[in-house]
Amino acid sequence: MGKLLLGLALIISSAPILAGDIEGIVRITRSLTKKRVVVDTYAPRGGAPANGAAPEDIDEWGRTVVFIDSSISPAQTKSPLPLQQIAQRNRRFEREVVVVPAGSTVSFPNEDPIFHNVFSLSKSKSFDLGYYPIGQTRKIQFDKPGPVQVFCHLHPNMNAAIMVVPNGYFTQPASRGEFKIDGVPAGRYTLRLWHKSAGYLQEEIEVSAEGKTQVKFLLPLATSKP
Repeated sequence: MGKLLLGLALIISSAPILAGDIEGIVRITRSLTKKRVVVDTYAPRGGAPANGAAPEDIDEWGRTVVFIDSSISPAQTKSPLPLQQIAQRNRRFEREVVVVPAGSTVSFPNEDPIFHNVFSLSKSKSFDLGYYPIGQTRKIQFDKPGPVQVFCHLHPNMNAAIMVVPNGYFTQPASRGEFKIDGVPAGRYTLRLWHKSAGYLQEEIEVSAEGKTQVKFLLPLATSKP
């Protein structure tokens, strides 16, 4: 009897995971982010730009993340991401929004010939990496899901966000708002959208085996709390 149960367990564990795809689009009905002025690269702190200034281009979809906010068994999770990076370059954080699964590490290299600092007061991760010069970097691990807003004490115009998601099933929309999360194990899930300025939206969905689940998000809309 014991051997029979062991054999059944082996068969079940080795069976292929039935999975489908989530496809959708994010429609943005009006501007969500206030344009910032792009200042001269090394203007004095708080000073006026030396060579004039212009509003930055806004990429609203680049500030958007779509992810499954539901439990996924270890056998169904995707491989972890390699070390992610937000560089301090031209007195800005590049990239502005980075998405990582919980447990991931992000590095913050300073590539400017001036000192920078990286800190956050976010509930999901509060830290201060201190001041450091060009050529140095700092790393930190993010264990708890949730948005982490990042700033520099020396340069108030610098800001970025790290969206820590609970598993590897996430994406960011393309330039027209289309998105796809493939290979999702069949089942019922909460699909969430997070935008750096607008906050959260969510949909309850069911992913069928080897099928496609269609989802549409409209921004802005009434948001839900994290």
